[in-house]
Parts: sequence; C-alpha cells; structure tokens
Amino acid sequence: MTQYIEPWETHEFTHEFYVPEYIEQMAQNVLLHYDFSVNSMEVVTTKSDKGGAIWKLNTDHGPKSLKLLHRRPGRSLFSLAAQEYLVSVKHARVPPIVKTKEGENFIEAGDKLWFVAEWIEPLEPVSKDLEGAKHLCRAVGEFHHLSKGYSPPPKAEIATRIHKWPKTYKKVIEKMNWFRNIAAAFPHCPASAPLLAVIDKFETQAKTSHEMLVQSSYWELAKNGNEYWGLVHQDYGWSNGQMGKNGMWIIDLDGVAYDLPIRDLRKLISGTMADLGNWDVHWITEMIKAYHEANPLTEELYDLLMIDLSLPNEFYKNIKEMVYQPEVFLKEPSTVQLIQSIMDTDKTKWPALEALKNDWKGAIGI
Repeated sequence: MTQYIEPWETHEFTHEFYVPEYIEQMAQNVLLHYDFSVNSMEVVTTKSDKGGAIWKLNTDHGPKSLKLLHRRPGRSLFSLAAQEYLVSVKHARVPPIVKTKEGENFIEAGDKLWFVAEWIEPLEPVSKDLEGAKHLCRAVGEFHHLSKGYSPPPKAEIATRIHKWPKTYKKVIEKMNWFRNIAAAFPHCPASAPLLAVIDKFETQAKTSHEMLVQSSYWELAKNGNEYWGLVHQDYGWSNGQMGKNGMWIIDLDGVAYDLPIRDLRKLISGTMADLGNWDVHWITEMIKAYHEANPLTEELYDLLMIDLSLPNEFYKNIKEMVYQPEVFLKEPSTVQLIQSIMDTDKTKWPALEALKNDWKGAIGI
C-alpha cells in the first residue's frame, strides 16, 4: 500500500529540522536511483506545515542537495522543467539537476516529486547595503531575461499569474474588511484599536491602486502571454540570490511561475524599504537601474511597477498573519510596534513614489 507524504507538526520533543521516520526512509529509497554513494546527509531546512524538506548530501561525486517538493507533482514538474531549461538551454547560474540512473530529472514517491541538484560552493549572501541590493536586482533581471521562451512539458501543471493581477488586488481590498472585523471582535486586545485606526487608510490605498491598474496598460502587456514574459521566482530575496565565484546564483526555484517580471522587483524594493524603515529614492533608482541593465524596462512596465509599489503590500503581508490566530496576534506587544513601524515607513513612501512617478528615463539612467 502506497504511503502518501503529509505535512507534519513539530512538537516539544522534536526540533526544527525534524523529519518523520517514514520520510527519511523514502529519502534513502530515492537515493538508490542515483549513481553516487552518500557518505552523509543532513537536513538543512523543512516545510513541515506543507510536507517538504531539503537535505545536504556529501557524496563521492561532491556535495549535492536532495529536495522533497511539497507541491502537487504536476506543479513541481513545471518548476523542475524550468530549472532544466535555464541550465541546459540558457546556461543560467541556477543549480544543475542531477539525473537519475534512468536519465530522469526526478523520482516520484509518496505522491511527491524528489530531485537531486548540485550543491553550489562557495555561495555567500550579498552585503545588506545598496551594492548588495543592486547585485540582487541585476541577478533577478538576468534570470527573467533568460527564462523567456520556456515551454513546460505536456504533463506539467502550468503555473501562471500573468492574468491574475486584478484578482490579487481585489483580494487585498477584501481582506481589509476581514482585518477590520477580526480586530473589532477582540476589542480587549492591545493591538485592536491601533489596527482599527489605520485600516481605512490602507483600504483606500488598495482601492486607488486597483483603479490605476484597471486604467493602465496592464491588459495589453498581459496579452503577450506566458512564454513572451518568462518566469518570476516568487520568493526572491537576500537568501535566494547569492554570490559565487563567477557571479550571482539564484537558488530554490520550486515556486517559479509565469508572470510579468516586475513582480519580483517590486517585492525586492518594497521589502528592502521596509528593512530600511524609510523609502529612499536614491536606493530605489539604483535598484531599478541595476535591474534594467539585465532586463530592460519599457515605460509601460515601469508605470506598472509604480502601481504595484503603491499597493499596501507590507501592511497586507504582515497583518494577514492575524487570520490564523487572531487573539494571539492581537495580544502580542510586538504587533502594536509592527503597526507603528508600518505607519512610519508608509509616510515616507508617498513622497518617494511621487518623485519617481513619470520619470522612467531618469530611473533607468537615460
């Protein structure tokens, strides 16, 4: 009888790298399909809530990684074929997949896909300063450029977000009312009143961003289709873009999807500004220039980037965690500080966006 891999919980008697014994046994069986000997293996990360894990392998053919992908097999096939395309066809700096003895890219076990990739050494995170941010932007621009033309295999589940932008914006608007109702339901919690005091402001921002999106060139851009635009990483940042001997490498491609490329750039900019605690026009301009060097931005894409930056992304990303454990979230003293920090940073966002708006040529250095 086939045993299916399920998400698992970590308990007091386990640790963050705990993997159930039956999955460890599956891992051993998967490795029998490869033409190398494993001297040691170590769990380096888990997604216990989703049913995924990564091991570092020390083998007689050098260091490698073994990954148990938590997504549906068809969805994982999409990302694995993309990784193969980027390495074999475009010679991108992403980890090469190690073939099985049968010449395949993966093994299916437990209704999940497993694969082995080269462990790239040495890799180091870039410095958390403007130069580091520019390295990240240039690298993801190169990734976007090289991913154009990717066509998934017939059995892959096509992952595309190109036509979903309006739906995403509407979801942000709708969730504002969720946040409002939850905070109102727990009036005794310290963070409820501060949250209720700012929700209207961010809801208005989201509605304005949606109106701008609807009136923008988004619809025409989306018509170009999946292969024209290529892939976005979806989880790109300071840990998934790292410096190696011969330049920047992009790792952990499990969640790649078709999308307009500026979505990765927007996340990188808005996240970096949140870390700075201040929207810095010079930083943003330099990050956009670095990206443009590798994957040129048209004026239409630049305008769309400005719209996506105007969405209350950081507020939504941080506050949506409340939905899972409302009372715990609203009672945490750190939540009050979080709301205040988001508000303080947001005040600097609008002068920065106003300075950048309608200045595509200045932003890309023309």
